[in-house]
Amino acid sequence: MVESVLAAIPQPYRDVAVKHRELVKFAVVGGSTWVIDTAIFLFLKSTVLSDKPITAKIISVLVATIVSYVLNREWSFRTRGGRDRHHEAALFFIISGVGVVVYTAPLAISRYVLDLQVPDVSLLTQEIADFVSGQIIGVLAGMAFRWWAFRRFVFPDENARSKVPTS
Repeated sequence: MVESVLAAIPQPYRDVAVKHRELVKFAVVGGSTWVIDTAIFLFLKSTVLSDKPITAKIISVLVATIVSYVLNREWSFRTRGGRDRHHEAALFFIISGVGVVVYTAPLAISRYVLDLQVPDVSLLTQEIADFVSGQIIGVLAGMAFRWWAFRRFVFPDENARSKVPTS
């Protein structure tokens, strides 16, 4: 699948995408888990956790993180490793826990430092501020942190696993 997508990219962008294939895969996983995170966050925030946006965000990020581990391990970083699986998973979830703080900090600053919440601002302003701070700024900051930390600590060794799954 990746090869067919890469083949469809025009030159010279194709060479850049091939060179940074791992980053492209990480971005695809990130985009997919962003959709999961966003859907869960908006659902929880508009229903059972309407008065607790931080709790809704933490739950949505945790669900997306579980999906992210599976996809990153088996696809984005499938040839990287260097750790026992239980150690790798523990590091992944610890780093992702720190990532939750990174993801959530812009939303907390927006709501509780800048007071971008009802009654200080309109409901529309609050919702836009929540989306921008939680789903755009927080996600970008969290993804940058996780890209660096996963490659450095969780999947440190290149070519540690075979490219073709063994039966």
